[in-house]
Amino acid sequence: MLIVTPAQFIRRAELYHRLAQLTSAGIGVVQALEQIKRNPPANSFRKPLQKILDEITNGRTVTESMLSDGWLPTFDTALIEAGERSGRIDSCFRLLADYYDERARLAKLIISQLIYPAILIHMATFIFLILLPYAFSEFKANLAWLFIRAALVLSPIYLGTAFIVYAGQSQHGEKWRAFIEKLLRPVPILGSGRRALALSRLSMALEALISAGVNVVEAWELAAAASGSPALCRAVADWKPQLDAGRTPAELVNSTPVFPETFFHLYHSGEISGKLDEALRRLHDFYQEEGTHKLQMVAQWVPRLIYFIVVLIIAYAILQAWSHIYGPQSELHQIINGQ
Repeated sequence: MLIVTPAQFIRRAELYHRLAQLTSAGIGVVQALEQIKRNPPANSFRKPLQKILDEITNGRTVTESMLSDGWLPTFDTALIEAGERSGRIDSCFRLLADYYDERARLAKLIISQLIYPAILIHMATFIFLILLPYAFSEFKANLAWLFIRAALVLSPIYLGTAFIVYAGQSQHGEKWRAFIEKLLRPVPILGSGRRALALSRLSMALEALISAGVNVVEAWELAAAASGSPALCRAVADWKPQLDAGRTPAELVNSTPVFPETFFHLYHSGEISGKLDEALRRLHDFYQEEGTHKLQMVAQWVPRLIYFIVVLIIAYAILQAWSHIYGPQSELHQIINGQ
């Protein structure tokens, strides 16, 4: 799936919301999937859901079945695996539902705020690159060439938009996601907001796994995969020899730059007090709120910035047109001055 619209996010959120409801009520995952397949959020879900059910029937786990055809993003399957291993798969389904609901809401906000700047860009392109040049040429210019030139001017915008849409998909491999993460990390607000949400997902998955009695080394590896952050996965993968040597996760968190100081202090206090589950829940809530707030700011201010840039470009084009008509080198100016 190359282009993901808010409607597609909503349908994916609805799928996880139904799974969370059914599994919370005590219905098994297989029975829940069968119920949803009969009345899915979208008809396109029927075939992959049936394939998942077939794989489960053949003896595979839920996670292995969902991984079989690549229908779900890596982040989804990693979090589902954490839920399956911890016995709290309903909480993971709920987290995924909230995640896709939030992505749909942000996508709607960005699209709604970009509509007016997009209209302005196309109107300005038509007026200043087609209409006025055609009029200045006394209606002798080649209209086809003017339209081609306008399309060439707009092409970087279309290509940039296509790249952003493509880059934001969750189906890409580890190397691609690591590249995008590295590219966005220094971007103000956006980079820190993405990192906060990754830490929130890691905290939630880690709390579920440790509470279920999963070995701390394996719990950290699974939680890092569920975070959706390649940087966190790489950092945690390097811990294994040191954990085996007797170092505590808190010590390693403190010595790993990808973890903020706040994360270390709360995790360390939970480890010392024996209330690590409470500390991880607080970390999940804290970073979930921080990340959501920052992404909301990006969704509100990026379209406004684009609008401001478009207005400046239009103002410059108007001045250029005015200079062409009334400037010292214009025919009108020469006629007025008797030249």
